[in-house]
Amino acid sequence: MGLFDFVKAAGRAIGIGGGAAASVAPAAAEVQQEVESYDLGVEDLKVEVDGDTVKIAGKASSQEAREKAIIAAGNIAGVAKVEDAIETADGGDPVFHTVEKGDTLWAISAKHMGNGAKYMEIFEANKPMLSDPDKIYPGQVLRIPQA
Repeated sequence: MGLFDFVKAAGRAIGIGGGAAASVAPAAAEVQQEVESYDLGVEDLKVEVDGDTVKIAGKASSQEAREKAIIAAGNIAGVAKVEDAIETADGGDPVFHTVEKGDTLWAISAKHMGNGAKYMEIFEANKPMLSDPDKIYPGQVLRIPQA
């Protein structure tokens, strides 16, 4: 359970108008639909939007599902924070990385995992939100898998 920061102007544009204004947070129903579209393993998902903060709750099948739900909600244009109230049996503190200009999965892997060659572990940990290891963008928040 926690509050996680995201880059409000970065992320996937969703909702009515295609998220033309990243300064405008999407509606709760739009965020819920986006998170549920990934079929991450979170039951009884409930989403509230308060300004640019998204509050998500539910029951996750695993810590991985919880973390993926957090980044799926946070990597939406117009969202600056995600307040997590998702229950899970094997909970721990998530490790996230905000992509900066010039970052690659190799460099992120070297920084967080001590070995750039483990970049595919980060890619796999962020599926289905990532479709290609070369398609990351500044401001995107990635989940870093823990041993």
